[in-house]
Amino acid sequence: MAQELTARVKEVIQRTYNVKSVRLEIGARIDFKAGQFLAVTLLGNPALKKYLSISSSPTETCYLEFTKKLTNSDFSKAVAQLKSGDTVKIEYPFGKFTLDDPGADIAFLSGGIGITPIRSIAKYVVDKNLGTDMVLVYANRSVKEIVFKEDFDAMQKAYPKLKVAHVLCEPAVGFKCIPGLINARVIRDEVNNYPQRKFYLCGPPQMVEAMKKILIAELSLAAENIVSENFQGY
Repeated sequence: MAQELTARVKEVIQRTYNVKSVRLEIGARIDFKAGQFLAVTLLGNPALKKYLSISSSPTETCYLEFTKKLTNSDFSKAVAQLKSGDTVKIEYPFGKFTLDDPGADIAFLSGGIGITPIRSIAKYVVDKNLGTDMVLVYANRSVKEIVFKEDFDAMQKAYPKLKVAHVLCEPAVGFKCIPGLINARVIRDEVNNYPQRKFYLCGPPQMVEAMKKILIAELSLAAENIVSENFQGY
């Protein structure tokens, strides 16, 4: 059951040039599953509301975090002005983009800010040392747009069963990546034993639909082995 409460901003973190994370102090017990989302209402005249993925893990017990790509929307402009001590209203948890079977091998296909619930799931698996074998194929335009790069670098070092493959439209000299877009060849090359994995897809709606089509039509995966979330947090 979702709960509604007022939360104080603990910290605002600049993740990339156009992405910020907002950490909220929660007085009550933080009860949600990795990968779920929340409703955030920014107090003002008028109040502004949006549904956003929770980017923190349930193992990070001192705060609840959401992460937002900053655009020209009124909501984004208000997020950009948030500072420590401000208050917001939240309602959570929602969503079924969650890890059902920690024993199963999984793969994540993501683009841009769609990484937020995946960061939550991966961090939970690593912190709990669940033994889940995870491969992340993460697409962005350029290196400067990779969100949570440092977090995933640290998780790979701490947890050998996590592999991260970056796919970039604009490759950078000296940065290991696959140039171009995620396609069937990239998935075959980067995701070992892909026919046996459950795939989690999160990103812009057009990307998610394209990934589903590749997995089902080109790679012959069963639809029941695909979990998706069309990310609307722009």
